[in-house]
Amino acid sequence: MRALHADTGYLLYRLGLRSGQLFNTSLQESGLRLRHYAVLRFLATTEGALQRELSARLGYDPSAIVGLVDDLEKLGFAERRPAPEDRRSRIVVLTEDGRAFLRDTDQAGQRVTDELLTPLDPAERDTLHALLLRVAGNGLA
Repeated sequence: MRALHADTGYLLYRLGLRSGQLFNTSLQESGLRLRHYAVLRFLATTEGALQRELSARLGYDPSAIVGLVDDLEKLGFAERRPAPEDRRSRIVVLTEDGRAFLRDTDQAGQRVTDELLTPLDPAERDTLHALLLRVAGNGLA
């Protein structure tokens, strides 16, 4: 039987869990979690998105997206607006307060990454990032 850490997929899974734990800890003060942050980060790359698009792109259940967007709206970080091409639909848009929150969390995110990747030198970190981008490009939205 192979050792547990001989399985690359398992290692990626465990590192993802650890990264999420560290990031959730850094977000704890704001009352948000990594899932909220992911929605905000995605919205920062668009002019707005339908909730079903957020669900598909982030891999979250549609019912979870509703709650996440509700939370973000209560904090003033996102808002639902009529979709320009179909007034019956609503898009979720990042607000200025949401953009400010993301700017404020950039340093916390970098600290999490630094803690997680402590054993790697800067060149190794760049290589790891490039490799992960390549793997993510193969089926990860």
